[in-house]
Order: sequence, then C-alpha cells, then structure tokens
Amino acid sequence: VQLQASGGGLVQAGGSLRLSCAASGTFVTVNSMTWYRQGPGGRRDWVADITPRGITTYVDSVRGRFTISRDNAKNTVYLQMNSLKPEDTAVYYCNADIVGIGHKAYTIWGQGTLVTVSS
Repeated sequence: VQLQASGGGLVQAGGSLRLSCAASGTFVTVNSMTWYRQGPGGRRDWVADITPRGITTYVDSVRGRFTISRDNAKNTVYLQMNSLKPEDTAVYYCNADIVGIGHKAYTIWGQGTLVTVSS
C-alpha cells in the first residue's frame, strides 16, 4: 500500500494550488487522512485532517484559506490552498490510517510534494 502525492509547485503570494494524495494497493479501508508540512525550519507540522465521513479539522494558520476534502471511492485526499502566503512554503506530506488485510491497522506516509510561495 502506498500514497502518491502530487500538485505542488511554485505560485505567487495570493495564488492557489490543489494537492492530491491517492492511496493504492490492497487494503480494507482508509480511515482518517491527514496533511502535514515541513518548512525550512525542519519541523513537520500538522495542517489538516479529514475522517471518512468528512469531518475536518485545521490548524489555525490555514483555517479559512485551505480546504481538505476526500473522494472515498478513489481513496484520495485533496488540499485546496487559496490565498497562499510565503510562510506556507514547505514540503507537504499526506498520511493515511489504513485498515489492511486481516484488519491490521497502520499508518502510511506519502513522499511529499514541494509548495513554494513567492512574495
């Protein structure tokens, strides 16, 4: 089972980007899906998460600008990022809580996608 993230890039301040992260492989279901980001300081910070039923939570710094959503049929989570600021520059990572064969639960990480916001 793996997560494939995409959608990063270079954008000017005030612009928008949409990240995607798709789970593939053999598993029973995907529970919560989460976005993190790791900025120049090196710390990986939680950004937002979404439950299978669509309940969302956000870090204060992105609330109102970012929207997390998911397509359960595609096992994909999205992060729509609007009104981007230079301080949003980071490598964005997704992770997912997987229920695998035999109902074993584990968490997997995507490979990260770089978002650069220029001022």
